[in-house]
Amino acid sequence: MKAVIFTLGCKVNEVESEGIAAKLSAAGWETSFDLGYADIYILNTCAVTREAEKKSRQLISRARKFNPNAPVYVCGCASEKSPEDFKKDGVVFLCGARDKDKILDEICSRYSISCPSYIYPAGAHTRAFIKIQDGCNNFCSYCIIPYLRGREKSRSIEDILGEISSCAAPEIVLTGINISSYNDGGRGLEGLIRALYGVKKRIRLGSLECSAITEDFLNALKGLDDFAEHFHLSLQSGSTKVLKSMNRHYTRQQYLQKCQYIYKFFPDAAITTDIIAGFSGESEEDFEESLSIIPLAGFSRVHAFPYSSREGTKAFSLPDIPAAVKKERTKRLIEVGAEAENAYISKFLGRRLDFIAEQYVEGYTSGYTGNYIRVYVKDELEAGKKYGVLLKERRADGALAEVYEV
Repeated sequence: MKAVIFTLGCKVNEVESEGIAAKLSAAGWETSFDLGYADIYILNTCAVTREAEKKSRQLISRARKFNPNAPVYVCGCASEKSPEDFKKDGVVFLCGARDKDKILDEICSRYSISCPSYIYPAGAHTRAFIKIQDGCNNFCSYCIIPYLRGREKSRSIEDILGEISSCAAPEIVLTGINISSYNDGGRGLEGLIRALYGVKKRIRLGSLECSAITEDFLNALKGLDDFAEHFHLSLQSGSTKVLKSMNRHYTRQQYLQKCQYIYKFFPDAAITTDIIAGFSGESEEDFEESLSIIPLAGFSRVHAFPYSSREGTKAFSLPDIPAAVKKERTKRLIEVGAEAENAYISKFLGRRLDFIAEQYVEGYTSGYTGNYIRVYVKDELEAGKKYGVLLKERRADGALAEVYEV
């Protein structure tokens, strides 16, 4: 039997899909994450934007083109938000974001197979995403996810360490819906980091909130054997007024202070971020503050996107900004973000860094440095191995480099 597990949305969705696939594989099934012919389809949906929800609804017909007779199992945030939209021909089981494991119970019952109660996902060859928590209590005014994922819940440190020890990938990424809130019996994210001392893998963090950046936390990161100096620090707006309307719990100045804390401990750190263009009530002056904070924070990369109002959130009833304005502001954010990325990467030309080789395509091996610069080396290198490289010149999405130490 073959199962396709197809995923839309965040890294947490991907990790959860990998967990389902690992259990089916352990039961002797063939699994794939690419749409194609299969005996059953498991569709893991997303509702972070209206466009993601639309694509989620379209997945059912896309899958059934490959095998019209195959049963379809649907889960995830979109089916949590609007289950009626997914009650279509071929869908034999439907659940939301909170109870995806029920899919396996249904499959085991339908096909009389036995799946292990728990097995760690196999993970990628070079980078494994380790889910450390789920849910979010922040309730930002624009975000539907807390209503779909539920309240915060963290895994135990011991369980996380067990998964890491079973993982062959040389790099792990600690991920979740809001990892800044991690808490295992009073041991927060700093406690988890200290528990990872001695782990002989590169450790990278998922998205962080401002509240996580303290001197104690940064000191803890310094103690890791191999910390990837990359902080994805959520911003959303450079305007204090807009941040307050978004129910973000920091000001523009406080955010910039957190960036300075990071650079104090990690001078070469990459700070990446997300910025929303055209949130309700955002004036041109507010937007200019989002533009101006990009060079001030020294971002190495900016993910900019237009505001998409979500029914069920506190901001849904607020007046919307014209789509053309949001599109134009997004374009300007992308342009300034590209300038910041070029300035950041250019600082490292002529310098030695290390990267983990990931894939060899068209004569170049690519991978990422600890500070999240995509590197291309004109040699076929062993995937999963760390190499010292000298960065030579800019490339569209990174830098060309030469190996100086093998």
